[in-house]
Amino acid sequence: MRIIRLGALLTSLCMLFACGGGSNTDSDVGTNNPPPTGNGDSGCAGSCANAGSFLTVDDVQKVIAQAVNEARALSKPATIVVTDRVGNVLGAYRMTGAPPTQLVNSGRGIVGGLEGIPLPSELTAIAKALTADYFSSEGNAFTSRTAGQVAQEHFAPGDITAPSGPLFGVQFSQLPCSDLSRRFNGIGPDAGPHRSGIGLAADPGGVPLYKAGVPVGAVGVAADETYGVDTSTADIDRNIDEFIAIAGSYGFAAPADRRANQITAGGLSLRYSDVDFSGLTLDPAAAPTFASLGPETGGVIPVPLFFTGTIVRGLAFGQVESGIRPDPVNFPGLDAFVVDDGTGTNRFPPRDGTDGPNALTANEVLTLLRESLAVANRTRAQVRRPFGSPAGETIVVVDTNGAVLGIVRSRDSLLDAVDVTTQKARTAAFFSGDYAAADIASIAPINYVTGSLDVANGRISFTSGAASDPADYVGAFQAFLPQASALADGAIAYSNRAIGNLSRPFYPDGVPGRPPGPLSPSIESWSVFKTGLELDIVYQQTVAFLIYYLQQSGLTVNLDGTDLPAFTDVPTSCTGVNRIANGISLFGGSVPIYRNGVLVGGIGASGDGTDQSDMVAFLGLHNAGITLGGAIGNAPTGIRADTLVPQGARLLYVQCPQAPFLNSTEQYVCEGK
Repeated sequence: MRIIRLGALLTSLCMLFACGGGSNTDSDVGTNNPPPTGNGDSGCAGSCANAGSFLTVDDVQKVIAQAVNEARALSKPATIVVTDRVGNVLGAYRMTGAPPTQLVNSGRGIVGGLEGIPLPSELTAIAKALTADYFSSEGNAFTSRTAGQVAQEHFAPGDITAPSGPLFGVQFSQLPCSDLSRRFNGIGPDAGPHRSGIGLAADPGGVPLYKAGVPVGAVGVAADETYGVDTSTADIDRNIDEFIAIAGSYGFAAPADRRANQITAGGLSLRYSDVDFSGLTLDPAAAPTFASLGPETGGVIPVPLFFTGTIVRGLAFGQVESGIRPDPVNFPGLDAFVVDDGTGTNRFPPRDGTDGPNALTANEVLTLLRESLAVANRTRAQVRRPFGSPAGETIVVVDTNGAVLGIVRSRDSLLDAVDVTTQKARTAAFFSGDYAAADIASIAPINYVTGSLDVANGRISFTSGAASDPADYVGAFQAFLPQASALADGAIAYSNRAIGNLSRPFYPDGVPGRPPGPLSPSIESWSVFKTGLELDIVYQQTVAFLIYYLQQSGLTVNLDGTDLPAFTDVPTSCTGVNRIANGISLFGGSVPIYRNGVLVGGIGASGDGTDQSDMVAFLGLHNAGITLGGAIGNAPTGIRADTLVPQGARLLYVQCPQAPFLNSTEQYVCEGK
């Protein structure tokens, strides 16, 4: 194994950042709708959002004041963040005495990965808020607790006989180095979706905010000293961060019938929170006003790279300003929405591929997007209410270079899907190509780090520990199949589901005592903060961003006894490999695209059930091929990953739901295609 030494690490970090010497206000104009009670049926099924659906300055202040009230009653000073639905930070408040950091700790005694790294509390609060933001819609309200439940090695967590969660590994989407998610403009709210500083959160303390049945943002809280995950759903936790966040959401509560506990996946009810308003220490309705909070209580803080320090209003989702707007011209009759730059310009319109004579054409991309969205509009939703709602999906097409050729989404699909669906499409195109082995081997070896904070001296110190080399995963992959030229010959078409199968800490998934897949550590060294190849290829850039952020916050950063030079930029790629610039994804919803047996790209779908997303991508591609006279299509059946039986257990390619369509009894809709 090659080990990157301190000098090499410093050099690589300086290459990522340009090393050198070492950032207002916005309008609060808008309509403040009466807050909903959060009880009963909201009556909203995806079409309620309008130009008045946003958080005002008064709303943000109220959420913060209510959260502060509960935190004071609990004697747990907190850092509180409020975001809008597209991820703009609208307010950040730190109470006097709040812990400046939360230590990453899964509670499993794991060494390596992100375990043992102290994260600024404002960044963990942002991650929790964005998770609740991006996982919620008019049809479902999910919290960061919900996200933690569906991202672990077992579903439900704690049941060692259960397979992994349906969104296994989702915590490593929405990374600070994403080339899809927008960066803060240094002025105020603008078109999203926006990036997180540390990915998505599996730790309770992020709760969505609703007005009149419409999600308009979220609140995230960091009050304890641990950034972790609930590893068991067999009990009820008294999580301090969650108590404070729930208090903050009073008057902006998710409709009760849309909350995660009213939704099932895999036959299990999801978790929303382990506390409700009745369990709070104080009545949030009686909380003192924001204006009454004196400096002894705390104050609004700037967050470098995210927030100026002045509370601002949010943006209205579905309007041009939000970055998500309708496009009836290119997608007539499909109720389609696209990702906009905030001025009326589609950021990802259908375009020609960049990878040679077999490249996808703009018309083929448009057809792929239309046909896939048409499938989604017919599909019965998995995680939305009311029953009988169509699935909300985001669809992304990429070429073999990883270039995004087009994005379209359902009106109310989840916001995380813009980033994670691109990961999915890239994952399928990447692992199916003859370049994957070399590209993975080109990613520099890493040393995991742990850290400690010296507040009095304004320093944070990192210490290098165990090493990991992404190239080692290639050899493990080839030995596992076994197939000496795997990932180097393009002989097998890998879907996202197949790569996910090979990335679990048990193979087959959910069978205790079995060895891990070749892209995962063993269960003894696995955690949600140490997932194997998925994390290792983005680890260096993620830590580099953290170092940059800490420096921007005025801290001196030390690595292995040496003060690091000042960084002047942030990573623009999570991996240094364009084909997987924002990382990879490990749950279903993508397939590679072929033209006459030649790989030409990938298509991904995400948003409303993993099996549903598999079907939308697979059938969308199949139907587009028919519409285009057979010009493109799914991989030939003889080269699909489900022809492989590693370790005596067959890989899966796609898993489509039975009787999936609204107003139809049609079954087994993917078979024979």
